[in-house]
Amino acid sequence: MSRLTERQVRILGSALFLVYMGGLIYFLFFAENYGRSAQGIGYRYNLVPLREIRRFLENEEILGRRAVFLNVAGNILGFVPFGAILPLLHRRYRNAGRMICVCLLFSVGVEIAQLLLRRGICDVDDVILNTAGGFAGYLLFAACNALRRRLFGVIREGR
Repeated sequence: MSRLTERQVRILGSALFLVYMGGLIYFLFFAENYGRSAQGIGYRYNLVPLREIRRFLENEEILGRRAVFLNVAGNILGFVPFGAILPLLHRRYRNAGRMICVCLLFSVGVEIAQLLLRRGICDVDDVILNTAGGFAGYLLFAACNALRRRLFGVIREGR
């Protein structure tokens, strides 16, 4: 059984990342089931940290478990691939602090775009949850990478 070279891993990672980003952009800006209609919703935003998370958790009986899960866990899980795949593509993202900054900046960019395009709600809680999800993805990458190094050693660039 042959192992993948670093180049092959990057090509596969790039393809996965493009598919993921396409799905993420669709979900964040165009998925009508989640309030992203063609007419837009006007300017709606929350700049108070943890306000919406607390509201969802306190009103679970009214909003329903699905809505709470989609808002809280969905924002985290949606960004796990971002943090897990990006370090595969570029070595410069194999630093925890750098990945937190990249996840934070990307999430802020998404929220500002949602506000300006009037798609979804610009919410600081989404930034917090998305960044946490991206960092969780990075930790998953780091754990898998450490395990791979332990089992197989360093991957050599194939020609």
